[in-house]
Amino acid sequence: MELVCPLCNGMLNYEIYCLRCGGRLKDQGAIVDYLDEYSPYLSNDITQLVDGVEYEKCCHLFKCDRCDFEKRVEINRVRM
Repeated sequence: MELVCPLCNGMLNYEIYCLRCGGRLKDQGAIVDYLDEYSPYLSNDITQLVDGVEYEKCCHLFKCDRCDFEKRVEINRVRM
């Protein structure tokens, strides 16, 4: 069985609201996709080691369209 992020795989809708203006934050994807130009194309086995969170979690970046507030959220991976 493999651990996968339910947010990355479209299995979960996660709603979070801005602490500044109350607007809805939009998921910008996994934080590892922003590390460099090749990271979105690397295997999860590699990128899971460099995102700064536990192996069982996937760190996502959420951003508010109204005020540009950003928040990192750790999502628990599930077994598939």
